[in-house]
Amino acid sequence: MDLPAKARFLVYCLGFLALSALVYYARQLSLVSVEQGIAFVLFVLLGFLSEVYATWIPVYGSEISSSIAIYLASLFVLGPALSVFVVLLTTLASETVMRWGYLRDSASRFAHALLFNVSQFVLAVGVTGLIFTLGGPSAPLELKSLSGYLWALAAFLSCVVINTSLVIGIVAMVEKSRFSHAVKAYLRDFSFQYLVLFVVALLLTVLYSLSIGHMFLAIVPLVLVHVSFRSYLRLQTEARKTFERISRILDERDHYTAVHSTAVAELAVKIARKMGLSEGETEKTEIAAMIHDIGKVAIPDSILLKPGPLDAHEWAAMRRHPLISAELIEGLEFYAPVADAVKREHERWNGSGYPNGLKGEEIPRIARVIAAADIYNALITDRPYRKAFTPAQARKIIEEARGTDLDPAVADALLGVLDSE
Repeated sequence: MDLPAKARFLVYCLGFLALSALVYYARQLSLVSVEQGIAFVLFVLLGFLSEVYATWIPVYGSEISSSIAIYLASLFVLGPALSVFVVLLTTLASETVMRWGYLRDSASRFAHALLFNVSQFVLAVGVTGLIFTLGGPSAPLELKSLSGYLWALAAFLSCVVINTSLVIGIVAMVEKSRFSHAVKAYLRDFSFQYLVLFVVALLLTVLYSLSIGHMFLAIVPLVLVHVSFRSYLRLQTEARKTFERISRILDERDHYTAVHSTAVAELAVKIARKMGLSEGETEKTEIAAMIHDIGKVAIPDSILLKPGPLDAHEWAAMRRHPLISAELIEGLEFYAPVADAVKREHERWNGSGYPNGLKGEEIPRIARVIAAADIYNALITDRPYRKAFTPAQARKIIEEARGTDLDPAVADALLGVLDSE
């Protein structure tokens, strides 16, 4: 996919700034000792492995790795000039290896990916290096007093903020998502991992003060951080695969419900983004919408596929499906908020819904978003007992449901989505 004009402009600007940083620091390079030379090679090797085995995070459209700990440690140990070239060599090698497949599709995509990823890291470390260049401590950083730790913390915050802002910024440009919400969600979800990486950077610095050999001891916590990243993503991936398998089973019983859930999920995501929800909450909205009707697997065919209105007994059985849907996922700790939203999807703004008759803000926001998408999709779809409404008729019904069945803010966002389409 070609980058939008604004994103390309950002990439070229970053390339120019990164080149300027390299020229600036190249003038400060001096002959290094054997010990520094060994540390330089070790940092390049560790950084390369960290980048190559980075973990892809779909919801943020980016990767996360332990390389930032390596770059910070090289800054603390070798100083800004050498550390910038550690980053240059590491990212050039790792990005070439990882993005080589892009060449089969588009040479420009490969070039843009390589230029952005190399430049943003060089710039992050280069700008952070100014903290040390302009009146800060000299390398290697001595962690023997509070001031040393404060300089290290300032460098850590600078590097993380620049790196995160640039990566999420270009993703926001490409996907036209909300930058501020994405940054907050990213730092909230991975603040603990970043804190561990900061500690690892400090550990590498302390171990270097002992000897080069001691630095190899830091490989263990680096691997543990990497494993924690992958475990976090594996939980999400496996959970979603489970939901997809259940959806396929449901499709075999009731094609309408399976297709309906997919359509509702797509519309719910658009509503969530129209409302400016964070990327994390938008992802949870999508997952909840995909499974909001999965509880119908427990509803007998005589009720689920009945070609006419349900009687009181049948309707009572049908009303159990949100509870069943929630029960299927509530054992997964990560999706506990989603389970609650799935359970409340049939609650209504004025309190006329089920299963608990909640109203207004008592209903989880994700549930309110899914309810709007669910109602609209049901209106424009043929059912055994009625024909589909036209989009204009469905829109009018949504307008009438604003403030009664539907949250006014959610209804307005839905109407805005329909207008844009």
